Amino acid sequence: MTKQFKLLYKVSIIILAILAAMTIGSIILMTIGADVFKTYMVILFEPLKTTLQLSEVLLRAIPLTIIALGISVAYRSGIINIGAEGQMAMGILGTTAVALAFPELPKPVLLPMAVLAGAISGGAWGFIPGFLKAKLQVSELLSTVMLNYIAAQLYTFFLRGPMLDPAELSMGGGTPQSMRLSRNLWLGRFLPGTRLHTGLFFALILALLIYFLLWKTSYGYKMRAAGASSRAAKYGGISVTWYLVIAMVISGAFAGMAGAIEIAGVHRRAIEGITGGYGFSGIVVALFGGLHPAGIIPASFFFGLLIVGADMTQRMVGVPANMVNVLQGIIILVIVATKMILADPYLMEKVWRKVQNRSTKSKEVEA
Repeated sequence: MTKQFKLLYKVSIIILAILAAMTIGSIILMTIGADVFKTYMVILFEPLKTTLQLSEVLLRAIPLTIIALGISVAYRSGIINIGAEGQMAMGILGTTAVALAFPELPKPVLLPMAVLAGAISGGAWGFIPGFLKAKLQVSELLSTVMLNYIAAQLYTFFLRGPMLDPAELSMGGGTPQSMRLSRNLWLGRFLPGTRLHTGLFFALILALLIYFLLWKTSYGYKMRAAGASSRAAKYGGISVTWYLVIAMVISGAFAGMAGAIEIAGVHRRAIEGITGGYGFSGIVVALFGGLHPAGIIPASFFFGLLIVGADMTQRMVGVPANMVNVLQGIIILVIVATKMILADPYLMEKVWRKVQNRSTKSKEVEA
């Protein structure tokens, strides 16, 4: 089997997967009476037409990138983290608590401290399912989902109680949100007339750190070895349970940092619904990006494009914004199926033999 055939095989499978996803999406759009071509054009190209719209795409790519980087660490280490939504919420609570407690601290002190508090809070929330999996063999799928619900209730409790904006109490509005956080916490916005903030550079730096950790250090090698084959890793003297816990802590910490960056750069206060489904979309981004920082960055941009495009399709084409969630689900199924096909060496060998047989027969006919 030649290298050229292997490359052509993989490229062909990926192209077929993209066509399959677009075809299934087109069928669903046609069933609701939508203009398929116009819908795709609005989603994929309309958000790129102005600086403001492009900045909104990048704005949504920031938390997606950070969360997906953390999820990739967990997946590479052999544990599935679908609890990033709850970990992000806990990170927001930790950041808000520090910002409210020390509003007068100078920015060079308060901002790193608040982001660190978000990372610690998210990491602590990630530690729980990691420990349960490593020590008690509790399914991380079950524990992370349940912890999402608990985090959501805690978040609501604090916003409606201890962290509720005093102005909401005095005016009788009772809107569940914290008071406006200190300006010393705010991230700068570097593109005039937009909400795009310096968290973009922070996300890119984190991508470099994850690449360095996983592919340039012995710790990263051990984490990937534990994820590739736990039995072989144990035989090689690697503490698989230890690296499972560490991976979940890192994953949770990244989700917590995503929450911290989101309120410091965009909302500047804790409000309900601030996570916006980023924790779940981050899973799709991580898979779509091949669990590698080099793939996660463009994948985050693409899904940011989908999110902004979803709002625009509702206004311009009359397609419900929730349809993008359907498209995301299709993409997940296609990604999983594609990964299974690409990981099957027997299928590749079977295709290779068929190609060889046809080539041999054609030569015999020509002779």
